[in-house]
This record gives sequence, structure tokens and C-alpha cells, in this order.
Amino acid sequence: MELAYIPSPSRGVIHLGPIPLRGYAFCIIIGVFVAVWLGNKRWIARGGRAGTVADIAVWAVPFGLLGGRLYHVITDYELYFSEGRDWVDSFKIWEGGLGIWGAIALGAVGAWIGCRRRGIPLPAYADAIAPGIAFAQAIGRWGNWFNQELYGKETHLPWALHITSSADGRVPGYYHPTFLYESLWCIGVALLVIWADRRFKLGHGRAFALYVAAYCVGRAWIEYMRVDDAHHILGLRLNDWTALIVFLLAVTYIVVSAKKRPGREEVVEPGAAEEAAEAGSEAAVSLDKDEADSSAEPEGPEAAEDKAAGGAKDSAESAKKS
Repeated sequence: MELAYIPSPSRGVIHLGPIPLRGYAFCIIIGVFVAVWLGNKRWIARGGRAGTVADIAVWAVPFGLLGGRLYHVITDYELYFSEGRDWVDSFKIWEGGLGIWGAIALGAVGAWIGCRRRGIPLPAYADAIAPGIAFAQAIGRWGNWFNQELYGKETHLPWALHITSSADGRVPGYYHPTFLYESLWCIGVALLVIWADRRFKLGHGRAFALYVAAYCVGRAWIEYMRVDDAHHILGLRLNDWTALIVFLLAVTYIVVSAKKRPGREEVVEPGAAEEAAEAGSEAAVSLDKDEADSSAEPEGPEAAEDKAAGGAKDSAESAKKS
């Protein structure tokens, strides 16, 4: 018996009457809100309008969920279309199964549609939202903890994850909590992107490319530790090959983009700077008017009495001199 370990939840869903409340879904939803909130703050700081990030997320999030699910179903098709399986389960996204590669790829298509409708450059939007996506992944990985899935090799370390379920071929025991490793790695990636963006003024999609490259490094070694079934190519898991290819593409983009488009975009959202300047001018005019009104306010009773007394005194002195 292990003296120290990370316990697994006895169940990943709580029923509120007929409504199931699933931990996996909650983690995804919270992650999306964090990504939009942080992305909005970064977008405003770069000269964009408040609310633009959320408006584009209305396109990006559904596309991302669809892409993540498609990637999972395609790469693990035997879970849904082999003998004895029910293909309807491929639609049960709440039971887990989202591939980050598909989520980012198709989510980018949705973001491109949203950006195009507002006349916004996609790379600038991607840079603003990049660390928020990493934080969202960090939160979303805890959904795997609720489902008791995607753990690593057996271990007796003090932070071992105790798997208690025996469903779907699981073997109860103590394993590396790869969900936790990836969650912590994603937090580190988010902080790295925020620091690098402030330090080097990354623009034209390079902050997003840095996020992608840094995530791929962590995903590669974490993926190697996992024991769940996966397709292998030349001895490596499919996701390791995907991480390697995407990493090389991200690094290549950073190098080429830095040469062709150095610096950062001066305008990220057409008209936003003019609106901010106009709003500032209106606020200044309103402030000046308030100050003028306050200086022209009628005198109080005490001031009026003092003024009257002073006038009477001046009249008396004048009469005396006469």
C-alpha cells in the first residue's frame, strides 16, 4: 500500500436530478472562459476593442471542439467502429476524447472566419490568445483526472496517481499522473509566452508559434510516458511524430517571420485607436465642463454674509473720508 498518492475521484459525474454534471465538461468550460478573459486583456493592451476576443471565440470554440473530436475519432477509430463497438459513442464528447492538434487546427479556421468578418489580422489575434489557450489546456487536463484516463507508467513515487476503475481495460494501481505533468507544463508554457512577448515584443503570430513549439516539447516526453493504446510508427507513438512535425513547423515560422516581418503590428483592429482617442477627448471635455460648472456655483450663505459685511465696511470708510 502506498503511503502517499493522488487519489482518483470515485466518479466523474454528479446528477442534479435528470441533469448530469460532468467534471470533464466543467474543466473544458472553465478553460474556455479563462482563455477568453486573458485574451481580452491582452487584446485591449495591444490596442484592440473590448469584447472582440469573445466575439471571435464564438467561431473559434465550436470549430475547435469539432476539430479536437474529429482528430481523436480518426486516430482512435477502433474505439468506435471496430467489432462490438457502438459508433454513436463517437459523438459523446463529454466522456472524453479531444485531440489538441485537431482542436488548434480547426479552431484556427473558426478564428480566421471571425477575424475576417471584423477585418482583423489572424496572427495578431493568435498572439493575444496564445497564453490563454495554454492555461485552458492546463485546466482541461484535469478533466482526464475525473475520467481516470491518460495516465503514465506504473510508479511508486509519492505523487503517483491511484487508478481505481477497471472499466475499458484499466488495471487498478499506481501510475504516473501524466495529466498533472502536462497541466503544469502548460502553465509554464503560458508564463513563458507572456514573458517573451513582453521582453521581445513578439508580433505577426510569433507569440502563438512560441506557444506551439514549447507545448510540443513537453507533449513529446509526456506522451512517451503514457500507457494507453495508441498507433505507433517506427516505434514512436503517433502523437510524438505529430509533436515533432508541428514543433519544426513552429520554429521555422518564428525564424522566417522574424526576418520578413520584424517587430509587432502597430494596428491590430481598424478604428479601435480612433475610438479610444475620441472617447478620451470626450472625457476631457466633460471634465473641463464639470470644473467650469463647479467654479461658477452660487456662493453659500456664509460667503454671501462675508461679502455683504465687507461691502458695508468699505462704504463706512468712504463716508468717513468724505
